[in-house]
Amino acid sequence: MPHIIGIGCGAVTPASHSPASADLAGGAVGQPESHGKESRRRMHFVQTFSPHDFADTFVSYLAAFVFGALIGAERQYRQRTAGLRTNVLVAVGAAAFVDLAQRIAGTAEAVRVISYVVSGIGFLGAGVIMKEGPHVRGLNTAATLWCSAAVGACTGSDMVAEGALLTFFVIAGNTLLRPLVNAINRIPIDEQSGEATFEVRVTTSPAAMPDLRDLLVDHLETAHYPVRHVEVVERGDDIMEVVATLVSTSVDPDEMDAVIAHLEQRHGVSHASWESSSAT
Repeated sequence: MPHIIGIGCGAVTPASHSPASADLAGGAVGQPESHGKESRRRMHFVQTFSPHDFADTFVSYLAAFVFGALIGAERQYRQRTAGLRTNVLVAVGAAAFVDLAQRIAGTAEAVRVISYVVSGIGFLGAGVIMKEGPHVRGLNTAATLWCSAAVGACTGSDMVAEGALLTFFVIAGNTLLRPLVNAINRIPIDEQSGEATFEVRVTTSPAAMPDLRDLLVDHLETAHYPVRHVEVVERGDDIMEVVATLVSTSVDPDEMDAVIAHLEQRHGVSHASWESSSAT
């Protein structure tokens, strides 16, 4: 009997404390733990994915793409700086930011993101505005980009009908108003009723230039035409041109002609004239 008991105790005790058994036990525990992390990652995607929300986002992006393409097609046809692709990307980008904010944090944060879109698109619009001398180009293109962002914000907020309505008015503004603008531009400018920038130019000799410059300013201010600034341009060795730019206002052509006629009678004046340009 003691021999049987000893064999039984020796057989049970080493098996429960051997290193190989401990490694097997640890591996059995470690594998479910790694599989658990991967399962949790998969479950996080499943929990955040909703077929209804996904379909809603798809409709918002698709509407922004279509409306932006309609606006950009007109710009592309007229060979403007921001054409089809630019307007589509602006509309889809605005829709994506607004839709993402609305899904994550609700309507309040979506409104905040819309304000950021409004200010951020201004930097993009500033890149297409070019100043060439007295003329400024690209203002209408920049305004169209701004409207494309507004269309994207509407679709991103699930206001697809409002986005379609805004698209209609943007295209109408760029197409239907063009004949009216051309008709207005062909109307002769009335100096008395219109507002423009006027310049008075007097050509004289270098010796008479200082006195003539002061005389020019005095004559204009006496006629109630304030002078913004006076510039002296050297046209040659013995020719100086004094250019007086008036403050943007309306003038009486007869009064300006009288000032020019009086200046031409002064000694040292070889030529005097005045001209106008549209105020910007």
